[in-house]
Formats: sequence, C-alpha cells, structure tokens
Amino acid sequence: LEAGDPFDLVILDLTVVGGMGGKEAIRHLLEIDPHVKAAVSSGYSDDPVMADYRKYGFKGVIPKPYGIEKLSRLLHSLIGEANS
Repeated sequence: LEAGDPFDLVILDLTVVGGMGGKEAIRHLLEIDPHVKAAVSSGYSDDPVMADYRKYGFKGVIPKPYGIEKLSRLLHSLIGEANS
C-alpha cells in the first residue's frame, strides 16, 4: 500500500500468537487506505470481532476452517463485482 500498489483484498487472521493480530492490523491498514478491503478470519467464532466485523473496519468474515469454495465466495463478494 505504501508503495502505491494497493491490494485487491487482505485476509487477516484475528489472532497471531506473538505478533500483530487482525484487530490491530486493520487499524493500521485503514490509516494508510480508508477504503482497504479486508476480511477477518479466525477459528474463534465466539470472538466479538467475528460477530460484528464491520464495526472494526472489516468488509468480510471467513471462519476457520474453510475450503476453496468458501474462500471463492468471499473473494467474489468483495472483489468480484469490481473486476467483472
């Protein structure tokens, strides 16, 4: 993003042991690009971020585990229309 080449979509893991998780990462991404398309992913479905992802700045959510079909639906819903 800082290099001027925006990503079509970013999928962030909500929890990263010993690192920056999705909740913190989305705040930084939104500072760089307020229109960033980001989805949150986690195996912790009871986390408030997963239930109310838009409140935190995410455009989509994909609970773990997920397969190629769920990932494909997410990609199509968030970037498919813009690229068709």
